[in-house]
Amino acid sequence: MKLKSLLIANAVLLGSFVLQAHAEDEAQLIKQGEYLSRLGDCMACHTVSGKGDYAGGLAIESNLGTIYSTNITPDKEHGIGNYSEQQFSDAVRKGVLPNGSRLYPAMPYPDYAKISDAEMHALYVYFMKGVKPSSEQPPETDLSFPFSQRWGMRFWNWAFTSDKPFQPIGGASEEVNRGAYIVESLGHCGSCHTPRGLGMNEKALDSGDDQFLAGGSLNNWDVPSLRGLPRWSEQEIVDYLQTGRNDKAAVGGEMKSVIEHSSSHMTDADLKAIAAYLKFLGGNPPLQAYNVQKQQATEAKLTAAKGLSEGERLYIDNCGACHFVTGKGAPGIFPELDQATIVNAKDPSGLIHTILAGAQQPSTEKAPSTLAMPDFAKRLDDDQVAKLATFIRQGWSNNAPAVTKDQVAEVRKTLK
Repeated sequence: MKLKSLLIANAVLLGSFVLQAHAEDEAQLIKQGEYLSRLGDCMACHTVSGKGDYAGGLAIESNLGTIYSTNITPDKEHGIGNYSEQQFSDAVRKGVLPNGSRLYPAMPYPDYAKISDAEMHALYVYFMKGVKPSSEQPPETDLSFPFSQRWGMRFWNWAFTSDKPFQPIGGASEEVNRGAYIVESLGHCGSCHTPRGLGMNEKALDSGDDQFLAGGSLNNWDVPSLRGLPRWSEQEIVDYLQTGRNDKAAVGGEMKSVIEHSSSHMTDADLKAIAAYLKFLGGNPPLQAYNVQKQQATEAKLTAAKGLSEGERLYIDNCGACHFVTGKGAPGIFPELDQATIVNAKDPSGLIHTILAGAQQPSTEKAPSTLAMPDFAKRLDDDQVAKLATFIRQGWSNNAPAVTKDQVAEVRKTLK
């Protein structure tokens, strides 16, 4: 009898150890999955201010029309609570829902296809057990014909996606390959920074092609190349991703939400790996040679404040207090205008939008202050903005084409 009681007690004790170990493993997977969701920037697209996390409903503007993000909480009626792990993986990596319908590539599944099986498992555990269910029902995406025919995505996927797993770069360091994995898979940096083809497809999905991360266009903004980032050091890349600012630039446009919801939450090691990978890519020269004489001439004229053009006068009145007569701004506070990518972009829409709508840096753990640039849409008319932008694009060492008032008018129409 005593032996039987002892065996039962040992079995109960063993069972409790197994349950405890399982709970600890699950807790660790949830923690890992939460971090991976930050790497994948899931929060930015699937969360709307005032709604629950991952409850969907964000309106994503695309060339096809407005696409609304879905509820990806574990709610069984409106979310993904009934998904098996395989169905979850197929949706994330292949863009295929359990009912067989196809997602639009606003969901970056062509990049997510490289997520490893182990990390996909951790993501599944997190979204099923670490996210609060929400019964929120986002608006349905309803594109015009023929884009409403989701079955056609089957052929798009066949032509423009790949099911190949991540391929490490031969001869590269472990750190560079860690950065490559993040950038090419969960980070899906190529979905914005790689040029698009006629089918609105990314022209390259990995570093084996020189077009990968070579820059593109997004919602009428020129998106810069990330290959080599010759004007930035590795630490400046880390600073920018971690805080939304460095000694040369400050975040703007779509990148603000990326930093706010994703890269500012990454570990130092992962940010350094991303920076090492981007510098490893190389391949792009600086914007232009630094012209000391031209820079000094602009600085001297603005300092003297005599014989100014209207664009120069507008700069002194509206911009000089923060960006100074040097065009250099204040390191880590106000960004440089001299040689800045957004200033010298082929398409000036990003610069025009910033002048009209202003900008605000995100609050992050390493940089909690939210510095803001005021908007000038009500203060300056189209002609004034054009002359101001033209001066900025041609002053100091900058050498970009002039801006017209018609270009300003087109950007003004997009302001909300």
